[in-house]
Amino acid sequence: MDVTQVLEGTLSPDATIRQNAELQLTQAAEADFAGYLTILAQELANEQAQSHIRTAAGLALKNAFSAREYARLRQVQERWLSQVDPSIKTQVKALALKTLSSNDSRAGHASAQFIASIAAIEIPRNMWPELMQTLVNNVGEGVDHQKQASLTTIGFICDTEDVELRDSLAQHSNAILTAVVQGARKEETNDDVRNAAISALSDSLEFVRTNFENEGERNYIMQVICEATQAADNRIQQGAYGCLNRIMGLYYDKMRFYMEKALFGLTIQGMKSDEEDVAKLAVEFWCTVCEEEISIEDDNTQAQAEGSTELREYFNFARVATQEVVPVLLELLAKQDEDAADDEYNISRAAYQCLQLWAQTVGSAVVPPVLAFVEKNLRSEDWHFRDAAVSAFGAIMEGPEEKILDPLVKQALPVLIGMMDDQVIQVKDSAAYALGRICEASSESIDAQTHLPSLISALFTGLSSHPKMASSCCWALMNLADRFAGDPGCNENPLSAHFQASVTHLLQVTERHDADNQLRTAAYEVLNAFVTNAANDSVGFVATLSNVILERLEKTIQLQQQVVSVEDKLTLEEMQTSLTSVVMAIVQRLEAEIKPQGDRIMAILLQLLNSVGGKSSVPDTVFAAIGALANSLEEDFLKYMEAFVPYLYNALGNQEEPGLCAMAIGLVSDITRSLGEKVQPWCDAFMNYLLNNLRSQALGNQFKPAILQCFGDIAQAIGGHFETYLPVVAQVLQQAASIPMTPEITYEMLDYVISLREGIMDAWDGAIVAMKSSGKTQLLMPYVQSIFELLHSVYTEQSRTEALLRSSLGVVGDLADAFPQGEFTEFYRADWLTAMAREVRANRDFQPRTQDTARWAREQIKRQIGGGAGQMA
Repeated sequence: MDVTQVLEGTLSPDATIRQNAELQLTQAAEADFAGYLTILAQELANEQAQSHIRTAAGLALKNAFSAREYARLRQVQERWLSQVDPSIKTQVKALALKTLSSNDSRAGHASAQFIASIAAIEIPRNMWPELMQTLVNNVGEGVDHQKQASLTTIGFICDTEDVELRDSLAQHSNAILTAVVQGARKEETNDDVRNAAISALSDSLEFVRTNFENEGERNYIMQVICEATQAADNRIQQGAYGCLNRIMGLYYDKMRFYMEKALFGLTIQGMKSDEEDVAKLAVEFWCTVCEEEISIEDDNTQAQAEGSTELREYFNFARVATQEVVPVLLELLAKQDEDAADDEYNISRAAYQCLQLWAQTVGSAVVPPVLAFVEKNLRSEDWHFRDAAVSAFGAIMEGPEEKILDPLVKQALPVLIGMMDDQVIQVKDSAAYALGRICEASSESIDAQTHLPSLISALFTGLSSHPKMASSCCWALMNLADRFAGDPGCNENPLSAHFQASVTHLLQVTERHDADNQLRTAAYEVLNAFVTNAANDSVGFVATLSNVILERLEKTIQLQQQVVSVEDKLTLEEMQTSLTSVVMAIVQRLEAEIKPQGDRIMAILLQLLNSVGGKSSVPDTVFAAIGALANSLEEDFLKYMEAFVPYLYNALGNQEEPGLCAMAIGLVSDITRSLGEKVQPWCDAFMNYLLNNLRSQALGNQFKPAILQCFGDIAQAIGGHFETYLPVVAQVLQQAASIPMTPEITYEMLDYVISLREGIMDAWDGAIVAMKSSGKTQLLMPYVQSIFELLHSVYTEQSRTEALLRSSLGVVGDLADAFPQGEFTEFYRADWLTAMAREVRANRDFQPRTQDTARWAREQIKRQIGGGAGQMA
């Protein structure tokens, strides 16, 4: 292999050349991994080679140790550990370290990435003990480019999600800090070095907790960072404010002294910087303060509710700073960029986000400065300040007390509605968004007689007037529909008088020739909201609407033949998805009354499934609509099964499209619950697909809880016929229950295990009910002990959700009900079982249905103990 030529090929703009070169590299790595690494490392360290070739070599080396999936990553790391001779490893690492001192900064940067990928394997195994000290020495004694590359390496190593590596790095905190603080000091004359050091310091902050506990070391670190906020180089300033951000998130409890002495002033100065990126980071510092204080208050409230006296320290930084910081945020709101894209994050949007958080943190204390700003600028001739005033009012709708906001909102509503006619589109859009915020967070202040007619009219006018306003107006209208829905099943609600006109308007908007995809999709979402919240007196019009929507959906199938570009395909798919969503909302609202339309709806949905190509988003929505139809029609859905089930089988077996597969699993549950025992002819196929998906390596763990829950639904539906599947399902449930909650478990894994256990309990509950209803409870007897072992685990472990406790106690009660003769009384005598039922029943934070389940389970436990005692006597 001509390594230069192949590496050149990986950078080619020609896709064919690039893919061929990448294939050659892959084949070379597979054929002789050690030789492959040696050749690339030599090319990386080759001072005679061109810069882009050296960079490509470094990238290829890094990629040899990268993988998106965790299992694949462990595989490639294992290859380094077991297939490469120690002498080769030493040589490759030495060449990479040598490259850090190269005058070619790009090669040094590429080498830093490669070293970090090896460090991720070796540092947790104590296989490269000299690495950190080498990097520290480079920073202390090396030339500037070597310092910079070494600091960059430290940053890459520290920027990791790997739990084992993070734990190991804490042991190297002294070395890491020595290097990064030395490079970050104001005495460092090279700005590139100082910038690399500040960046590495930011990445390492999580691992230097021990050092941060030491007041002297902490003072020095904070001094270096605070001095860096005053650097002439904007990159260093940004890095310094980024560090302060992370420090506030990690070490809030240590920040009181520094806030009083320096950070209040420095961050306000930073917010006023002419450099927008610096100003944004200074604003984000206060966002972090607010997020931390909201989190601390939540934690302390929960701790007090649980009777704990161990509360987190809370310093009220935001409340103390309100008079100084909020006026600066309000001024920054007026720095809008009229050319900014809707998703562009600029200083004005950063300030808006911070003001929202401030209101949630300090509550009513934010109102006076904001109100003063609004009153001063609402009529300003400069649209920037009019817009800022409107935005500021909307930003504080969540947090202050209702009694404070209510009169202000009532007073402001007519003004805001009037500003929907402003001459400047940005102001109109902000007015619409502020109205959306009011509809969402302060909806009780909107009066159906006084405000609703003009509010709906203004929002619909805004929706039609300019595409830029579409999303804000639609969001406000959806919140309005939710606010005035009334009680479920009510005969009329405040929307009734406006319902027909609103729906007609939305249908017109979606048919406009100048309507883009965004406007059309948003308008259909509003239509969904109005249909979902329609009172009984509007149901007749909803039924009429179904004809219009189905007709439109039929026309889109004919348009399939006219698609000539990717853009056409996306536009058509968005339209089909939106229309199918409206069909689903109509079905859910009309429930059994949709039956006369059932044949037509199902025919169209099947045509859609038959006409769309692969990798489309449409089938997901079609499946959801079919699930809604099955729920509404119940046993009457049976006549569609023969035509539909081939599509359902295809989706269940389509592991290349996990989203669609997940929808199919949920749909099996819907159909099973709807058809009851009549679903039995299809259950063999369903169970085979579900069991295959459970064993699949291609599908993630997140599918497993839903599959287990599906087993429970099938069991409840087919009753005694579930006997065929019970042995294999029981084995699966016992295996799933064996996954432990270890002390070092990650949050992600913890969530998975809890949801898995919820699925296990749902499956057992379904099986128990099925066997009891068919007089086959003796088939459950071999599994009862393992069920109680899992119940005991649920009780003893700290992490358990309300849903898990409810389903667990459901199993306790149903098992007792299934064995009323006291066959398992000894299990019911356990003190922990009674305690579990009592604790859940007494928890006032739990929903009534959870408490009712616990009460019923407690009664069953008492009956078991009493019955068992009587029999023994």
